[in-house]
Amino acid sequence: MTALTAKPKFFVPGDWNALFGFGTNILVNVLVLTGLLKYVIGMPGDVLFGRILPALGLMLCLSTCYYAFLAYNLAKKTGRTDVCALPSGVSVPHMFVVTFVIMLPIKIATGDPMAAWGAGLTWVFVQSFVLMAGSLIGPYIRKITPRAALLGSLAGISITFISMSPAAQMFATPVIGVICFIVILASWFGGVRYFNGIPGGLIAIAVGTIIGWGSSALGLGYGGLTLSGLHDSFSGFGFSVPYPAIGVLAGGFKYLGVILVTAIPFGIYDLIEALDNVESAAAAGDSYPTMRVLGADGVVSLIGCLMGNPFINAVYIGHPGWKSMGGRIGYSAVTGLTVLVLTWFGIIAVLSALIPVIAILPILLYIGMLIGSQAFQETPPRHAPAIVLALLPQIAAWGKLQIDNALGAAGTNAAAVGLGKLASMGVLYGGLEVLGGGATLAGIVLGAITVFIIEREFQKASLFALAGAVFTFFGFIHNEAIGVMRSPEVTVGYLGVALTLFLCAKFATFGPMVEEVHHPAAMPEAAE
Repeated sequence: MTALTAKPKFFVPGDWNALFGFGTNILVNVLVLTGLLKYVIGMPGDVLFGRILPALGLMLCLSTCYYAFLAYNLAKKTGRTDVCALPSGVSVPHMFVVTFVIMLPIKIATGDPMAAWGAGLTWVFVQSFVLMAGSLIGPYIRKITPRAALLGSLAGISITFISMSPAAQMFATPVIGVICFIVILASWFGGVRYFNGIPGGLIAIAVGTIIGWGSSALGLGYGGLTLSGLHDSFSGFGFSVPYPAIGVLAGGFKYLGVILVTAIPFGIYDLIEALDNVESAAAAGDSYPTMRVLGADGVVSLIGCLMGNPFINAVYIGHPGWKSMGGRIGYSAVTGLTVLVLTWFGIIAVLSALIPVIAILPILLYIGMLIGSQAFQETPPRHAPAIVLALLPQIAAWGKLQIDNALGAAGTNAAAVGLGKLASMGVLYGGLEVLGGGATLAGIVLGAITVFIIEREFQKASLFALAGAVFTFFGFIHNEAIGVMRSPEVTVGYLGVALTLFLCAKFATFGPMVEEVHHPAAMPEAAE
């Protein structure tokens, strides 16, 4: 039997590491969204555990099994044994957006969590079709966009929205968080093998759980675990399968005008993020068909929506991380099947009371570190400035979110405080708002312009600047909402950039090309 016709192995020893790593990543997200629905939206337990979570489990199972299928076909086609399936799951940023921007305002206005649920379903319904339509143009976007721009924007997400919160929470509870983090780093970066080859992720969770319950017994309370909470969690046991929620979805269409303001831009965000993550997998050696990936995210999300799940599915950041720890095909499908069992049998409530979340968060920080570094490792060193520029919109968006949350906790907002007063204290809120609007797409545009300038392909850089002007005009970037004549000054700025670059392409003369980026102190200008 030749290599190209050999049957790929579904599960290999390295899949155990990836299973516990990726599986705990998914578990964290499921536990978080369960808490959001229960405590923020006030969703009744029978709806949460009997309708929404079973629909979520079905969506995640379909998604992870499909990407395992794609990996199996790629391994069979290429004859390679190191093919790793794309990770996928609930889109984390959207988890908070749909909760706080869509569902919560409607819950407050109506006092009805069921109305909020319907609005969330409608939001996912619209986004699903944006993703499916985007699958037709996704391959072309990926072809013309420099890798540094795609990976740079992705690195911005990994540093801010993926890494910062776990890092802060770890050091807020260092007795569990930091110790578990070192257990993971020693295994996945340092190559340490634990007892009988037990995966590092499982060891970290076990250590964190032991410390959490031990501190609870001593009255210290690290991890917030209590016997009463564990006892109460068993009331959620029971077998529930999802069934169509068409009526609830239809009721959400009365809020369509409010929903479209965010659903379309965030659908485009999902499209771009999926392109980034497919590019990340390609940089790690596994090239998947872009159209099939984007289309699958849309279809799977639509199925979940029709069954009652108000959260969108997305290809996850982190493929190189799971691959580096030995993940291949089986880790993805087994994770999906496990989640199906956990959600259909009501076990999620028990796990949330048994395992301290702080013991799981270090895995997310590990993934953030890996993806942030990949942007620099998998692109030419001379493109490093483009990567740094592509990071900035995500950092701005994250910074603005921190300011908004802090002011909201104080019962006010930036407009009430005054942008001038904030600026006088060095808080450039207006600039963060403009730079961070549509951060993922903005980072790609800025990164691509810079790459083509470095490569002296000024005409291509001019075209990306022109695209930036169009995106800004309609509010897809550098703004909080879509529309016409959004951020006119930024639009004019991009048009000026496009004109300048076009003139450079036609009339400029050049000196020798610098092959790599050097330290400023080594440059003649800095030495003078």
